[in-house]
Formats: sequence, C-alpha cells, structure tokens
Amino acid sequence: MDYRLRRQRVFLVLAGIFLGTLSLLNILGISRFIDLSFTLFGSEIPMVVAVGVLPYPITFICTDLISELYGRKRATEVVWVGLLLNLWVVFLLWIGGALPGFESVDPSTGELLRDEADRLPVFFEIRNLAFGAVAASMIAYLFAQWCDVQLFHFWKRLTDGRFLWLRNNGSTLISQLVDTVCVILITHFYAGALPIDETTALWPQLFTFIASGYVFKLTVALVDTVPIYVLVGRLRPYLGIAKNEELGPGDEPVRVTSAIN
Repeated sequence: MDYRLRRQRVFLVLAGIFLGTLSLLNILGISRFIDLSFTLFGSEIPMVVAVGVLPYPITFICTDLISELYGRKRATEVVWVGLLLNLWVVFLLWIGGALPGFESVDPSTGELLRDEADRLPVFFEIRNLAFGAVAASMIAYLFAQWCDVQLFHFWKRLTDGRFLWLRNNGSTLISQLVDTVCVILITHFYAGALPIDETTALWPQLFTFIASGYVFKLTVALVDTVPIYVLVGRLRPYLGIAKNEELGPGDEPVRVTSAIN
C-alpha cells in the first residue's frame, strides 16, 4: 500500500481546493451583495453578505484539514502560497486592463467611455471592484489564516491531539472574526467600496456588515464540524496516520507533543 503517493495526492487536492477557492472569492469579492435578512420573533434581523464571502469558509476547512493531517509548517506554507496567488491575481487584472483593447475611448482624454448606466466595460467594472477589495482581503487573509493555523496547533498541543471539535471551531471562529472586521473596515475606509447610505449613520451600517458576515461564517464553521470529523476519521487510516500523529516534512508520521508536557 503506497501511503506516500496517497499523502501527496490528498495534500494536492486540499491545497488545490484552498487556492482555487481563494482566487475565486477575490474575483467575486464585492461584485454583489446578497440580502439574507430574516424575521425572528417578529423582528427583522438584517444580514447583508458579499458574494465573495460565500466560498470563504471552505478555505478554513482546507487549512484545518492540512493542519490536522500535515502539521503547522505545511499549513503555513499553503497560507503563504495563497498570498502569492493574491498578488498574481492582482497582476493579471492590472495587465489585462493595461494592454490595448477594443473598448471605445474618449479621444480628448483617452479615458474609457461609460454606457448609459454610467458603467465601464464589464472587465473594468470587475477589475475596479476586485482592486477595491483585494487589499483588504490580503491583509485580512494574512491575519486570519495566521491566527487560524496558530490557534489550531496551540489547542492541538494543549489537548495532546484530543478534542478536534475544539481546535476546529475555536481557531476558525476567532480567525473569522479577525477576517470579517479587517475586510469591512479596510474595504470602506481604504477602498470606499461598500454600498453605504450617506443619509444614515455610518457605524451602525458597518456593524451590520461585520455582524452579517461573521454570523454567516460562524454558522458555516459550526456546521462543518461533522464533515471535519468524518473526513479526518476516513483520511487518517487512508494516509496511514495514527490518532496522535501528523505527517512531518518527509511525509512520515510524527507524534504530536503536548504543550503541557
């Protein structure tokens, strides 16, 4: 039974889903906001979520699985590759707009002409929205993913590899809060890209965006506990890893040491 080949394939799949999802959410970003408001006990609860938030919890599932099975070093490396991917997406968007195209331009200024709805050509609308959100997402991404990996392994060492639900939920819930606050505040104050109503108070609106995004991520994080347990339970024997082991740099199982030893 070739465990080494299995370990490489599983890591490739998890890293591929993580990086593919990350690139997708950066393109979608704040291109659309979804109204998930609902009524509870007769009161309307506002919930407005950017479409880019929808696939984001998948990235934390992937990093939690990589952390659990392959260790903190490998999970941290994937996080840094994700940052490079963000920069690559920005570069492609920039060069895609810098190269000459067939769009109509104002002969006097050289600027792109807008349509009757005062919109730029589709690519440039997406490009502007992506640029508006990508700085926020990269900063938030670094803080949130770093928190996720560090907290996951802190609780893993503290509990000597027990209580997967604690490190899965605890690390994700805290890191998601960090991510949500960073994204909303930076997107508004740096990029000015949130749909803010200028006639009403600012901070209640920002709080709604933060609370909506976090509640959505919180719900997904709690729901994904069962899939995490199922996947870890199936992948450990498939990869030849015992309960208190993870794969080291050479893809060989090593025992997880407790922080209290």
